[in-house]
Amino acid sequence: MAETDMNDVLKPFYERAYEAEDRLSKLEAALSSKKDSGNEDLLKMISDLQSKLQHAEAETISEREKAQKDIQKLTVENAKLHYRVNHLVRALKEADCKLEA
Repeated sequence: MAETDMNDVLKPFYERAYEAEDRLSKLEAALSSKKDSGNEDLLKMISDLQSKLQHAEAETISEREKAQKDIQKLTVENAKLHYRVNHLVRALKEADCKLEA
């Protein structure tokens, strides 16, 4: 009889413990799904940022190559202009010498 009374006394505590464990498992599941959802958002944001970075790097490389080509063209043009200036200066000196003579 004492054992039956003890089981009757403990029965509400066992039920509450079971309910608490059930609620805890539901909360853990909900928290886990929220973490996964948050991670997916972060992973998507990281992926977007990486693709933007790759695009920017490709654009920078393209602009650098274009700038190098422009520098080469300008260097050649500058050399041609220096040659022409030297030629014109020489021709001017020769003309001055002829006028003085």
